[in-house]
Amino acid sequence: MLTQHKQLAQLQTRCQTPEEDMQSFRNFPAPSSSSGGVLWRMAHIVEENKLTLTHLAELEMIHAMENPNQGMWYTFQLLEPENDAQSVELTQFKQQFKCHLSELLRQMSVKIKKHTDEAVWIRIALGSSFSKPNHLKPTYVVHYLQTPYVFVRNLTSKLKPLLSQALTLATRHQGVKEANLSGRNLTSIRDLLMRQYQQVFPTKYRSPPEEEDQPVLNQHIEKEQGGVAAHRRHMAHQAFGDGMLPQLQSAVYMLDTKFRDPNNRTMTEREETFKCVVKFSSIDLLESLRSCASSGIASAPVTPLLSSIPLKGRNYFVVTDNTPGPSSQGHQTQN
Repeated sequence: MLTQHKQLAQLQTRCQTPEEDMQSFRNFPAPSSSSGGVLWRMAHIVEENKLTLTHLAELEMIHAMENPNQGMWYTFQLLEPENDAQSVELTQFKQQFKCHLSELLRQMSVKIKKHTDEAVWIRIALGSSFSKPNHLKPTYVVHYLQTPYVFVRNLTSKLKPLLSQALTLATRHQGVKEANLSGRNLTSIRDLLMRQYQQVFPTKYRSPPEEEDQPVLNQHIEKEQGGVAAHRRHMAHQAFGDGMLPQLQSAVYMLDTKFRDPNNRTMTEREETFKCVVKFSSIDLLESLRSCASSGIASAPVTPLLSSIPLKGRNYFVVTDNTPGPSSQGHQTQN
């Protein structure tokens, strides 16, 4: 697949007209990935209707906006807004963003659209000094005007500082930092970061579900076990709340602490701090953690290191001996 992308990039570089672009797509073997397959099928549709590569990028952007939960999204927060930051409107933002980015990059393609939920979607395809923009690997940026939050997918190391500069200038801010939150579900990380997700906590113990046609062998044991199960459920819902939870796929903890274990004097007596990375992964991490606590697989009460994920709106933490709980220090790494 990597070889196909390189060959296709070379074909795009040699093409001089939209017709030659589409001819190159037609002669090139279809890629195997789902995203590449979508582009390939759209290329044939565009060719049949005698459209250009520009129209292909438009169609791919519409597909991305309607299917946002594909790929990993990373979050950023704009810092130190200027006095007129709240008055920036769409037309002004589009003009200034494209202007600033075009001053930094020559070979690029930028498309900006406003979605139905007021989100501003930006599609950026980069090229080099000797090649046209690569439309097979675009970077997507989602920003809600008058808010300090930005969501980015497929961000490259080359584009990152240039995008940061263009965003801060176009939104009238002084800087930008990583917000330590990532996930594949754009709606979930948006709700967490923008504090639109409200946890609902229980006010009383939940009663254990009644099981029909089950003989009671010992009423005292059954009552005790039922009370323990109800307590576990109560503690789990105290930590994560009731109802649906935002869908996150991972939580990362970078530990930089003193090693403490009375049974391991060698490690405990070391002057250097103990450094390691702990990562929890699941298709739906928060729901999995709540289920583990409810069923007794995990001990209760739930540690603040885990329950702070929805409360703080992040899933990347640095834990040190200088802080009582999860720290917001550190930076978010992309896989």
